[in-house]
Amino acid sequence: MKKFRILAWLLVLMMVLAGCGTAAGSSSAGDIVILYTNDAHCGIEDGLGYAGLAAVKNSLTATGSSVLLVDNGDAIQGDTIGTLSKGAYIIEIMNKLGYDVATPGNHEFDYGMEQFLALTEAADFDYVSANFVDADGNPVLKPYVIKEVNGTKIAFVGISTPKTITSSTPTYFQNDAGEYIYGFMQDETGEKLYAAVQSAVDAARGEGAKYVIAMAHLGIEADCSPWTSSEVIVNTSGIDAVLDGHSHSVIPGDMVKNKEGKEVLLTSTGTKLANIGCLTIAPDGTITAALINDGGVGETLATIKAGYEEMVNTVVASTKVPLCIYDPADTSIRLVRRQETNLGDLCADAYRAMSGAEIAFVNGGGIRVDIPAGDITYGQIIAVHPFGNEMCVIEATGQQILDALELGAMNTPGESGGFLQVSGLTYEIDLSVPSSVQQDENKMFTGVAGDYRVKNVMVGEEPLDLTRTYTLASHNYMLKSAGDGYAMFQGCKLLQDSVMIDNQVLINYIVDVLGGVVGEEYSDPYGQGRITVLEG
Repeated sequence: MKKFRILAWLLVLMMVLAGCGTAAGSSSAGDIVILYTNDAHCGIEDGLGYAGLAAVKNSLTATGSSVLLVDNGDAIQGDTIGTLSKGAYIIEIMNKLGYDVATPGNHEFDYGMEQFLALTEAADFDYVSANFVDADGNPVLKPYVIKEVNGTKIAFVGISTPKTITSSTPTYFQNDAGEYIYGFMQDETGEKLYAAVQSAVDAARGEGAKYVIAMAHLGIEADCSPWTSSEVIVNTSGIDAVLDGHSHSVIPGDMVKNKEGKEVLLTSTGTKLANIGCLTIAPDGTITAALINDGGVGETLATIKAGYEEMVNTVVASTKVPLCIYDPADTSIRLVRRQETNLGDLCADAYRAMSGAEIAFVNGGGIRVDIPAGDITYGQIIAVHPFGNEMCVIEATGQQILDALELGAMNTPGESGGFLQVSGLTYEIDLSVPSSVQQDENKMFTGVAGDYRVKNVMVGEEPLDLTRTYTLASHNYMLKSAGDGYAMFQGCKLLQDSVMIDNQVLINYIVDVLGGVVGEEYSDPYGQGRITVLEG
């Protein structure tokens, strides 16, 4: 059996290297190969896995290729190993792998600014970002680094999504007075971002860089505009290739014309190491990309994993029904970010029951994985709520609650991490009404310009009273820090503060209220009819 496994791995590795060579120009001693990852989200054993990545890197090096390894953000958050160590275990693994450069994604900041900066010190590689600045507009990190390979200078320019302000915890970027002391060159037109990137590219070229590779955590989705990777390409010049992240998109290699009409390669690997990117610069200057996949695990991962495996495998409850964030009819759709699901109902019910509030909200982006029917482990609960947010209760008016629902529904039927799963109320979303939600340059809610698409909001048996005050439970990310742009709750009276972390709220509800078993009342994956989406 052991011999078979070794042979199987060798066959996989041969296919991986053949795939990189075929699409990227037959990797040879004269080639410069850049392996790239994005949105790994602690997926240490998913897809190829970090051990498989190490094997690919070592094998390419053995062929005589010069190999660099870079990451385009969201590596340190997304599963138990990240949550328990606040990202430190992932940095340890990345150091072991020999990463050369990384760009911070929005989730690199999920453990707070102090922890992020500590992790950059612990890293044996450079974090770069041309648009992550302090209050005076000075770069917090190096805008770029130049790596010289066989006499050829290659610049790596970092670009972090300006959505970081709202998709991480906004207070992490503020001082005690609530003033922003960090930013990402965000404005409504995108011009500040484009200028920051162009300045870094020009500086790198001025230092003699023959090639400029943009390491972006920007994404391609409409709600990322005007800061998408394509928009950055169109509004800049001098970039040879963009390695992108944030949208979890699989882009083997698209060509996008820059502001001078020259084609720039755009590529992205997806998420959870389902693919590893392989960018090849041939001796004649040709740049090509390929995505490779499949692999195994390694000794470094096993050593780290042994330290926490027993705890995360502890059974804390059970469920008679599958609990969903993905659409059972199409598992590529993250349903929890666009409509009601049974796991969304369960999480919101947990907040309402454990706090005693009249209403509870949970943002869909904070509910991360399905739970299959059967035993529920502590690790699964942490994977559902990996951020360590803390339950809070405020007093909010009916108008503020309506505004929050409207903000959450602004992208429906498209995805939004801020889409609200609810308990204690029901509502309708009328898609025939276009969203007129207004946001400032930081994507913070400022108002609604036209008709509301959220209608018929009922609290229990009574219509929502816009002038009445209600008790509302959620977490500090939304209620205190205006996460996902929920600025309407700033200044609300705080009744309960940081009562317990989000995953403990869910465990306590299932164990103490449901008797340790999630039952048939949550059987419908599409929920209990709390949110009705009316087609336009």
